[in-house]
Amino acid sequence: MNTAKNQNEITVGVDTGKQQLDIYIHPLELYFTTSNDEKGIADAVNEIRKHQPTRIVIEATGRLEHVFIMACAKAQLPFVVANPAQVKKFAGAVGQVAKTDKLDARLIAHYGAVIKPELSTLRPDELRRMSDLLSRRQQLLVMQTMEKNRLQIMPKELLSSIKPILTALKNQLAKIDHQLLKLIENSPQYQHKNALLQSVPGVGPVVALSLISNMPELGCLTNKQAAALVGVAPINRDSGSYQGQRRIRGGRAQIRTVMYMAMMSAMQCNPVFKATYQRLLAAGKAKKTAIIACVRKMVVILNAMLRDGVPWNPAMGQ
Repeated sequence: MNTAKNQNEITVGVDTGKQQLDIYIHPLELYFTTSNDEKGIADAVNEIRKHQPTRIVIEATGRLEHVFIMACAKAQLPFVVANPAQVKKFAGAVGQVAKTDKLDARLIAHYGAVIKPELSTLRPDELRRMSDLLSRRQQLLVMQTMEKNRLQIMPKELLSSIKPILTALKNQLAKIDHQLLKLIENSPQYQHKNALLQSVPGVGPVVALSLISNMPELGCLTNKQAAALVGVAPINRDSGSYQGQRRIRGGRAQIRTVMYMAMMSAMQCNPVFKATYQRLLAAGKAKKTAIIACVRKMVVILNAMLRDGVPWNPAMGQ
């Protein structure tokens, strides 16, 4: 380890809150807070830039960090969007139990300085827009399901207050689907990817769009990397003579959920996955285990299709 180099590296840890950002600069032991809005973020970026950071580490929260990340990208500052689970494991490894905003920012900076995670890149505007629309689409579907359930159990005199909500949700879903289609139509690259992905029986528009926006690396990965990124690669749990049951964990949950639902359809209309599923059941595998195995097989096939630029062929599943 190059100690001199490590001492010269400046790592910034950012703890994200709805109202404020807590920022710690390692190893200078500088700490300050700012409001999590455009003005506060601009002030923070100007202050951080003075120290010429090697990396700025911020945890992925799903939304709260987005404006700060875009400000860093615009200012051409190196940033890392860290997995909160990895930071939590690091806290356990270094024995940090106490939690305050300042301590959390310091921990994130310490994590970045020791682990040195790879820098993140800001996705193209179209991909980010596509991802946002898909997230909103999922939210609307959840609300639609809740209202449909209420339609079955509420008294008849209240149905008039539920049906207009369902109509509004249906209209909003149609608008989002139209916007997603326009994003694809405006990009020849996305059109090609979309056509390749949907050539697989069982892969519909939502799955294809989810993969394009939330897994743009697909087609540039090894099979093991692709399966691990979705979170369908079985992880060994062995120690000495003990051999534990292999389980999946980690990965991008949103994609895994979408692909799990797609596989339920694929097993009905795609002979390759139907045969794989039945073969695994015959071998004594649990139904959920068999479905996950089929999802893993689909991920591998889709990765190869995008890598080679070829449409679906049933022989790929042999």
